Amino acid sequence: MLELLKARFLENKDLHPDLEWLEVEHRLHEAPTAIEVIQKMEESGGEPDTIGYDEKTGKLIFCDCAKESPSGRRSLCYDEKALKRRTKNPPSGSAERKAKEIGVSLMTEELYRKLQSLGSFDLKTSSWIATPDDIRSKGGALFCERRYDIVFTFHNGADSYYSVRGFRGYILI
Repeated sequence: MLELLKARFLENKDLHPDLEWLEVEHRLHEAPTAIEVIQKMEESGGEPDTIGYDEKTGKLIFCDCAKESPSGRRSLCYDEKALKRRTKNPPSGSAERKAKEIGVSLMTEELYRKLQSLGSFDLKTSSWIATPDDIRSKGGALFCERRYDIVFTFHNGADSYYSVRGFRGYILI
């Protein structure tokens, strides 16, 4: 996994222009359980890479950097509450449950926009993002995508699911 991450890191310097691989490698060695999480991100199509430091914690942000929403994490409703409400044609699961199984958090809108500032992602797909409680309590959930070279944040019923909507996750190391 480290060799794959190193190759991806070196191929995508535009995602992390101020970082050196040795620092990233050092952080990964200090957090061996993070490598297991990153492996699961990779296995589900996320193509994880770092996009820099989290300003609040100083930790490295590793997130899904696949051009489209990870292929192994699509056709999911937002959370378990929405899944239970979906009595007709329910999806196979929820984004929140799958994120928990992998060991990541759903991207926030702020983090999603940071990723989009570094490249063009979700040109054909969309990704569920962490939704504020006041929206979720009314049955809604948020997702983002890039169209017409603009990043949009939309809402949908949390129980909806589409073959082109997945989620992007992240961990801090």
